[in-house]
Amino acid sequence: MNEVLEKIGAIGIVPVVKIDDAKDAVPLAKALCEGGLPCAEVTFRTAAAEEAIRAMTQAYPEMLVGAGTVLTTEQVDKAVNAGAKFIVSPGLNPKIVTYCVEKGVPITPGTSNASDIEQALELGLEVVKFFPAEQAGGLAMIKALAAPYVNVKFMPTGGVNAKNLNDYLGYNKVLACGGSWMVKSELINEGAFDQIRDMTRQAVQTMLGFELGHIGINTENTQEAEEVTDAFDRIFGLTKRETAVSFFAGTAVEVMKGKGYGVHGHMSINTNYLPRAIHYLKSQGIKFDEESAKYDADGNMTIIYLEQDFAGVRVHLAQKK
Repeated sequence: MNEVLEKIGAIGIVPVVKIDDAKDAVPLAKALCEGGLPCAEVTFRTAAAEEAIRAMTQAYPEMLVGAGTVLTTEQVDKAVNAGAKFIVSPGLNPKIVTYCVEKGVPITPGTSNASDIEQALELGLEVVKFFPAEQAGGLAMIKALAAPYVNVKFMPTGGVNAKNLNDYLGYNKVLACGGSWMVKSELINEGAFDQIRDMTRQAVQTMLGFELGHIGINTENTQEAEEVTDAFDRIFGLTKRETAVSFFAGTAVEVMKGKGYGVHGHMSINTNYLPRAIHYLKSQGIKFDEESAKYDADGNMTIIYLEQDFAGVRVHLAQKK
């Protein structure tokens, strides 16, 4: 898959923005980056789009800025010359798709049926926009289309919001979702960038769904670990279960058969999407102990530890089951 599209998949949400005045571009970019979504699809529905893309990419070169609602090859040129790293169109226009492919510019054209996807495949694409997502049948329609087209990934846009976001992202054929609920035009025009930042942060937290999984306690040896676990079982009714390196008291407490990670122990924070959580936290400056990562039989990462301790407690992220 194209590197830009892989980055979009790691981010998970593409804010779809309509900018009426280019002066709002940089503060909007700042709000999105601070909120945890260093990405934007700037729609060519206004005359300010080209200059807005240029301003964003110059002020935040690490940000993934693309152009949306692209209807002509002239708009492709304007967007790319301004710094756009990807193109999105509401429908599948073979002329525009071919033009972008020949230029090496990633494009995700809008599709809503099997015929659209057939054209996209013929043009060499593997990722398509599904638009308008909710009106075109939502997740059920994506699943129906994905069945015969097993190598196609979808970016649903249109009607995606905080309530249905994880329904879409939870399906493995969905690369990312486009949405505008955190970047509404009226908020941009009002200069409510702090509110946009906070709503963006909330969208990221909704997507990642961080929650406490269990706590881990270090002990000196297997005997002490079993005694501690038996106490949790006796006092709180947390049934004991043994693994190779620890005992579990129910699902809330893991008692290590010796010194595990952390001075005192560890804490598991579970997340909806482990790779996206890692990408997000790395963008916030968090470092990981890469050698601590564990994988399932299919090669999917299941846990990974952060490098730092918190008051003697090490934290690991875990994929929710």
